[in-house]
Amino acid sequence: MTELRHRIESGIDQGLGREPADLVIKNIRFLNVVTGEVAKGDIAICGERIVGTYESYRGKREIDGRDFTAVPGFVDCHLHVESSLVGPAEFDRCALPRGTTTAICDPHEMCNVLGKEGLEFFLRSAERTAMDLRVQLSSCVPATHLETAGGRLTAADLLPYRHHSKVIGLAEFMNAPGIFHKVPEVMDKIEAFWGEHIDGHAPLMKGYELNAYLSCGIRNCHETTSEPEAWEKLRKGMQVFIREGSACKDLAALSGIISTTTAPFLGFCTDDRNPLDIAEEGHIDHLIRGAIKAGAPMADVYRLASWSAARGFGLTDRGLIAPGQRADIVLLNDLQTCDVADVIAGGRMIDDGIFEVRNMPGPVGYNSIKRAKVDASLFRVPASGPTGPVIGLREGQVLTDFLTMSLPYRDGERLVDLANDVIKVCVLERHGKRGSVGRGFVKGLKLPGGAIASSIGHDSHNICVVGAADADMALAVNRLIDLGGGFVLAANGKVLADMPLPLAGLMSDRDFRSVAHEIKALRSAVRDLGCPLAEPFLQMAFLPLPVIPHLKITDLGLVDVDKFELLAA
Repeated sequence: MTELRHRIESGIDQGLGREPADLVIKNIRFLNVVTGEVAKGDIAICGERIVGTYESYRGKREIDGRDFTAVPGFVDCHLHVESSLVGPAEFDRCALPRGTTTAICDPHEMCNVLGKEGLEFFLRSAERTAMDLRVQLSSCVPATHLETAGGRLTAADLLPYRHHSKVIGLAEFMNAPGIFHKVPEVMDKIEAFWGEHIDGHAPLMKGYELNAYLSCGIRNCHETTSEPEAWEKLRKGMQVFIREGSACKDLAALSGIISTTTAPFLGFCTDDRNPLDIAEEGHIDHLIRGAIKAGAPMADVYRLASWSAARGFGLTDRGLIAPGQRADIVLLNDLQTCDVADVIAGGRMIDDGIFEVRNMPGPVGYNSIKRAKVDASLFRVPASGPTGPVIGLREGQVLTDFLTMSLPYRDGERLVDLANDVIKVCVLERHGKRGSVGRGFVKGLKLPGGAIASSIGHDSHNICVVGAADADMALAVNRLIDLGGGFVLAANGKVLADMPLPLAGLMSDRDFRSVAHEIKALRSAVRDLGCPLAEPFLQMAFLPLPVIPHLKITDLGLVDVDKFELLAA
């Protein structure tokens, strides 16, 4: 008898009650996301599958469930594990206890630095995580021709991985202009994955462009920021993922679209969420709480967090507490507040040491900063006059405004204007290719002095530095180079705080609790300097992202995203 046949027949015997189930949760209330009812009974589990509900069962192991309510495990529909600032193993330890049993990740942050080495690291890691981590194949490495990345992935590079057990399809397709202009390399990827799953990325897209984009077989979007935008996408058959990350917070704007009618076509995602926010607020459980508090129907919220999300990726084996489904179950102290008490992932309790039996792959990406030290003169911004473009930051969003402002001007150089909250922003290529530097200004960071440098700068992850003083900008960048990547805060000629991220300049090699502590210390140091923003490091990390409207900056210069072109220097 094959192992599979044995598992099937054991499930039959245990489901019929002939044999004790491997695990039984006795006398528990559970949410049926099909009917919306809260039922009561036993849940019987054989291996990694549920084999019985409602009836009474005996178990080899029994859990008293009378104080809990069970719901299906949560699905994060789109995230970049790298943006949690820890590797897959520590992300697993961090997010699974909050009820996230399935996560759909796009490793394009690491791939933009390391290429195929980054993709293969994630695939090896996903085979060993306790949660079911799925790895979409990064479609846009680099995201555009308007920046310099460390890695490059063509359609030919991706095709060998298409049938990997952890791959569902192609990750977020950010290069929409490449689609509309039928750029050959872009078309190669669409053709190679035609008829398969392709994730979307369509901020503010509407009308004819949205129609053309969807005609390529793209299925979803996590970049929706308003109800009118969401409704157009839903009407055109696009699944909308409501996002609440550390930097991008769209739940308040979109919770009103949740209903029994729309829930099957929605999902939740975090995109970018760090361990401190997960520890203090939660992961997908945080979105569930927020949506219910905002007035969305409770059963519909849990349905879209589980069944709807799973179905959107063709994962028909999960999202319900029902026989034949994967035993991904979250035990709650309270249904209304999504207060997580315990989690079962693939039939295994997280308290049973499931994190200890993994043989995770070793870290990769050390020594990824290939940039010589700099001096303050690098950050001068020559100009023909005082008036020019300024990036307008929107707090809590990745969208930025294209502003035109007159700034202080002296000796052929535009200068910062602290009175109007305008400071410098520069992007330095760090992959050892061009050595290029983009220079500009940003309004809205509320940094009263000093400088912040980061090796996280979506999506090519060059060094991004903002500051009010050139000398402090140089100091911060040079300290970051010494660290091999990370975050640095400097002011008045001193480094005030830093956080090493040595793995590809994106992730720590420490445990998630240590990383959470370091993030807290960084936030405190920035507040002490006088910056009130909750996430200045993450907000500035999106300034170099030239696929999000309206004005961005890369190592090649300022980018008019609406025209998809570099501005003249």
